[in-house]
Amino acid sequence: MSVPYASPRWPAAAATTALWALAAASVVFWGLRLAAPADAPAPPPVAGTPQAAPDPAAVARMLGAVSTPAAAAATPEAASRFALLGVVADADQRGVALIAVDGKPPRPFRVGATVADGYVLQSLEARAAALGASAGSAAAFTLQLPTRPLATMTPPAPLPPQN
Repeated sequence: MSVPYASPRWPAAAATTALWALAAASVVFWGLRLAAPADAPAPPPVAGTPQAAPDPAAVARMLGAVSTPAAAAATPEAASRFALLGVVADADQRGVALIAVDGKPPRPFRVGATVADGYVLQSLEARAAALGASAGSAAAFTLQLPTRPLATMTPPAPLPPQN
């Protein structure tokens, strides 16, 4: 069996056709690109997007908030303005407390921050926050987190008899 003779000009012709097709596609692409309207709005910058404010109610639930307000020991009229809803503290009594002031949504306060007029968050413990007139003065009162009831295991209710 003999193989028919292939002319050496076919590979050159195929390569030339492919090159011209590529050149035509490039001309069409750039022609459409340059003909497009230039007044298209630019995409918004990624770095300048404002972040959404955290939801105080969600932060309160995450920190274990209970719907009952905390009770204070001294100065009941001043202490009744504040409700401690969560504490994140370390061994050095630094950290953040989630405190609601005058029935407003709770906000996080760092140790040393002014909570309300005349009250500064002085120190934190595992389930308490001390407030006073200034960072170096004696604590006016201490807010306590409400205690949560312990979980109890109850047996499941019996199933009704099936007929």
